[in-house]
Amino acid sequence: MKHRLSRRSIYLGDRWVDTTGMPWQPWQDIYHLSMTVSWTRFIGTIALLFVTINLLFAMIFGLGQAPIANLSPPGFAGRFFFSVETLATVGYGDMHPQTLFGHLVATVEIFSGVISTALTTGLIFARFSRPRARILFARHPVVTRMDGHRSLVIRAANARQNVIVDASARLRLILREVTPEGETLRRIYDLPLVREQHPIFLLGWTMIHRIDPGTPMEGLDAAHLAERHASLILTISGVDETTGQTMQARETYNHEAIRWGHRYVDLFVPSDGGDVELMDYTRFHDVQVSPE
Repeated sequence: MKHRLSRRSIYLGDRWVDTTGMPWQPWQDIYHLSMTVSWTRFIGTIALLFVTINLLFAMIFGLGQAPIANLSPPGFAGRFFFSVETLATVGYGDMHPQTLFGHLVATVEIFSGVISTALTTGLIFARFSRPRARILFARHPVVTRMDGHRSLVIRAANARQNVIVDASARLRLILREVTPEGETLRRIYDLPLVREQHPIFLLGWTMIHRIDPGTPMEGLDAAHLAERHASLILTISGVDETTGQTMQARETYNHEAIRWGHRYVDLFVPSDGGDVELMDYTRFHDVQVSPE
């Protein structure tokens, strides 16, 4: 069986990549498409299908000899509105089938309406119930000294400010390399964090990777990372205490986003003698030169 080949543009965090040659089979993955398109396209597609189906049944009703009693307004418009009422199983009562042909078409349409309503309801519920993490990632990773070690630091915050239990973080470095055989590929290196788990991720989390001897970033600087088209991928997952669902968020940084010799601006604002501390998230992305 021949399939039409698709062409897609995929964003890898530091660049766009066009792909082609993959068979395009949207009818075999409708659920995934329904879950990944935007709400505007999702609702618009449902509305378009609703109007199209009713137009189709309005034309089918027109094939019979006066199949609808009390048709109002007369003609195609009346048949369309009757189709809308039938598909939605509303049944106002003024217009109703009055011939065998009309009853048969109405039966098929009601069955189609029940199926389409069930499918649409299920998809809308699935989209609403799908867990979404609202984790805020700093725009720029920084390389600074912390606790006497040269470190790569990235901070994140829980924008919902609810409790994410047993949160875990994984940081990875992707480098373009050339093998001894001359083959170019992208290698993935795990960057261990000082603390990869957070028992109660509520406000903020500063993740630290120490650039010690033997680690993947040893001896690398901005020029080396640019030459090797480096990028960082940070993944955070955990269980939302409110819903009990697993949450996951991911952020990708290209090498140009890293700020060398900088540190993050402190979010805590000193209180004026009170017991309440202020955490100012308007400074969440701010960095400053680090004294080394």
